[in-house]
This record gives sequence, C-alpha cells and structure tokens, in this order.
Amino acid sequence: MASRRKFLAAGLLAAGVASASPPRVFAAARAASGRDEKLHAIARRQLERLGDEIWLKDMVAIVDFGLHSREKRIHFIDMEAGNVRSFHVTHGQGSDPDNTGWLEGWSNVPNSLASSRGAYRTRNWYVGKYGKSMRLDGLDPSNDNALSRAIVMHQADYASSQVVDKYGKLGRSNGCFAMAPGEFDYALERLHNGRLLFAESLGIDAKGEIVETPPQYDLMPLQPENPDTFQRTNPGVY
Repeated sequence: MASRRKFLAAGLLAAGVASASPPRVFAAARAASGRDEKLHAIARRQLERLGDEIWLKDMVAIVDFGLHSREKRIHFIDMEAGNVRSFHVTHGQGSDPDNTGWLEGWSNVPNSLASSRGAYRTRNWYVGKYGKSMRLDGLDPSNDNALSRAIVMHQADYASSQVVDKYGKLGRSNGCFAMAPGEFDYALERLHNGRLLFAESLGIDAKGEIVETPPQYDLMPLQPENPDTFQRTNPGVY
C-alpha cells in the first residue's frame, strides 16, 4: 500500500512538472530547491485545472498532509516572486483517531471531524470562535461540503511550534486548517479573497524527495442493511 501511494504521488509530481508552459502570471516564478520546484509545478497545474474558479492567482497555499504534523507542511507559494514560505498546520482528529500525528483518513462527511482533500477557494476573513478566521469553498467532490461543515482556516494555540517541542506533534482540529497565532496573520494577508488552497497527501520533504507515510483511506458513511435498519458505529467517524 505504501509503495502504491509513493508511486501515485510521484506520478502526480511528474505530471505537474510536465504540464504546459504557464501563463504570464507565472513567468517570474523561480524555485530555490527541489521541493519548491515541485510545489510550483503542482500549484501551476491546479491553477490551470481550476481556471476561473480561482479569482486571484498570485499566491497559492499547498497543504502536504503526507507529512507528520511536526513538520512545516503548509507552503505559501508566491507565483510571481518565486519564493516559498512554510508553517505548521493541523489536520482533523477524525483523520487521526489514535493521535499519532499522521493523517490516516479523509472525509467530506458532516460531523466526521476529518480533513478533506482537494482544492479550496478562500473567502474574506470574519471574526469567529478563534478570532479572525477565513471561510473556504470546496471546489472538488472530495471537499464540496466544506462550507456547510464550517471547515475554515483559523489560528489556535495547539498549532504552534511550542506544542511540537513539548509533544512531538501538533494538536488536532475538527477538520479545519489551524495555524499558530501570528503565523496565521500571513495567511489572512496573503491568501484571502479568492485564492487557492490545495490539500493533498504528497509527502515531499525539504530535499524534494517523497517520504514513506502510513496508508491512507477514505472514511465513508455506512449504508443501511435494509430499508428499516441503519447501523452506525463510531459516531463522528464514518
């Protein structure tokens, strides 16, 4: 399973690198490392795929849930200047029920408390439970319940490097993309108002190599055995 995942991830990266010449908005982008080159290629490929669904294309964020939560795995890619900045970001507790620090499952189901993969379009910020936060529109079938599930970007103390220093991993969200206070300001300033956030299991380390991760699976709702019976186990994790 791990080797199959590694093969698929490598294929995605190769497809991104081999994509057609980018439009003029990307002309100034110059990556400084093997990892950054791969991230730029993936960002270009996703922007081309989504077209007018993404309103502003100067900045893209890629969340690499193929890395452990102790790693800085949300990458902000400046498509014009070429630089990449990386920070810590959480995954949902429904995706990591044993609290290992690895994302193990995905879900688009309400109340799953899990992370969803795919492309998101950011909205403007609002003030919520965690202060200034940013709503997200899910653009793929794998995350199109994001708005109704209240999957957003927000700040949280459990997403800070101090938590990693103490526990070796971040805390878990309810499926939201939580970043450390202060660091989240960068997302508010640079990613709001119609830009792309893309979440996937890529497993690209700092050297640009693909790392081995635990197998991942899609968490699915159980189906009724007959019209009169609906059995549901493990509430919140379907």
